[in-house]
Amino acid sequence: MIRTVTWVNAPVERCFRLATSVDFLLASSKSKNIKAIAGVKSGSLGQGDTVTWQGGMFGLGRIHTSRIEVLRPFHYVRETMVDGAFQYYEHDRHFAAMDDGTRVKDEVRFSLRLGPLGRLMETIMLRRQMTTLLKWRSEILKETAESDGWKRFLEENPEMQMVESQGQSGVGGSKVEIKSHFLAHQRVTTSPK
Repeated sequence: MIRTVTWVNAPVERCFRLATSVDFLLASSKSKNIKAIAGVKSGSLGQGDTVTWQGGMFGLGRIHTSRIEVLRPFHYVRETMVDGAFQYYEHDRHFAAMDDGTRVKDEVRFSLRLGPLGRLMETIMLRRQMTTLLKWRSEILKETAESDGWKRFLEENPEMQMVESQGQSGVGGSKVEIKSHFLAHQRVTTSPK
């Protein structure tokens, strides 16, 4: 199991809503080639929703379908793999409101197919890469939630609706700007919930 804990100086509701936003998940991806191609493609994920991601990760092109198995608003989300490269994959996110911010704890459990060869690949390379990816996403969540960047994903305002209806979006913030070139060209094929 991989565990990370991130302290965010922002309300728990904002952190939770960002973490369940497909648009934010696309923006916080390290790979500019990741796309949501089926299921919920834009907006917020709810319990029972699925999303199919397509793109390269860890040097591999792949398709990964996840389902939100459990969603307890503002406290807990469990995502499980329905179809993809892993034998199994579960990602639990815990959100705890503290006196002056939010603690976000991620726990990921996974296993590769391929028996002994898969376990060797997990040990040698994949655990480290998955940990790096989780930390990256947590830092982007932190920076976005603590700045005005969250408004681009969560506020329903005329500017955002106009941008989404044109099939484009943008992101604010320093690290988040890394993804702005990607979102500027990302096609949104379904309207947000």
